[in-house]
Amino acid sequence: MSWRLTDSLDDFERAAGAHLSADPVRQTVPLSVLATLRHAGMSRYGADAPVFGWHQRADGAVDGAVLQTPPFPLLVATLPAGSVPGLLAALAAGRGLPTAVNLAATDEAGFLADWMSETGGTGTASGRSRLYLLGNLVPPAPAPRGVARLASHADAGLLVDWHQAFRAEAEAAGPEHSSRVVADQLSHDGLMLWEAGGEPVAMAGLTRTVAGVARVTGVYTPPAHRRHGYAAGATAAISRAALAAGARSVVLFTDLANPTSNALYQRLGYRPVLDRVLLRVAAGANVTAEARTPSARS
Repeated sequence: MSWRLTDSLDDFERAAGAHLSADPVRQTVPLSVLATLRHAGMSRYGADAPVFGWHQRADGAVDGAVLQTPPFPLLVATLPAGSVPGLLAALAAGRGLPTAVNLAATDEAGFLADWMSETGGTGTASGRSRLYLLGNLVPPAPAPRGVARLASHADAGLLVDWHQAFRAEAEAAGPEHSSRVVADQLSHDGLMLWEAGGEPVAMAGLTRTVAGVARVTGVYTPPAHRRHGYAAGATAAISRAALAAGARSVVLFTDLANPTSNALYQRLGYRPVLDRVLLRVAAGANVTAEARTPSARS
């Protein structure tokens, strides 16, 4: 059993695409990242080249997958039991050990134990999120004042400002080019505005539909317009639009530290699927500086 790393999107999709697509709800993030790289280019998330990895059993079957689009954390899609030491060895020999890792909460304890054992380092959780899957969409009640409309390129300036404000409030991991995000989402009708009195008061984003799954992202209401139900209206509208466009499943993530958003989405018909955790990790003295941060990729 071994891990293989590559810079090639084609090679990774050939090796691990079927493995990820077998569970498209739980693998919504890696699948949507791959689709975005395919449509918007390999520099979509940053100047450094992405790295992809897959784990093969002795019979050649793929049973694990990771990817990283620097400067964002290493994203662990699936992690076979006992495979962490091999993954760390492959990363240290290739791109360098990460400083942040996003993985399923069920893998947290095992990963940290192996991290400390293999690197002599430390790790701690810096954020927890929950994946929700839409069951039957329940319109917000009472219905908020106003109407939804798809955003257009004429709204780009406002959307970029709101995206930056959303990321600042969420303390999102890694820098992000808001103009690139907005342009990419507008290219596939992936941004919805809620208007009240003719004024935009909230937004909700949507990923491309991949393997039948679309993910709601970036739900944001400016502080001056909060507590009127506008975010619920925008979320319901973009969820409905995703289904109408052919998505079989609609999902979203919430910050577990935000009880308001978790309650809101459940009222709209979203049901919990799994939890994920963002770990901040640091290698110990028994790992060389070269192995920790080659090319400053982490």
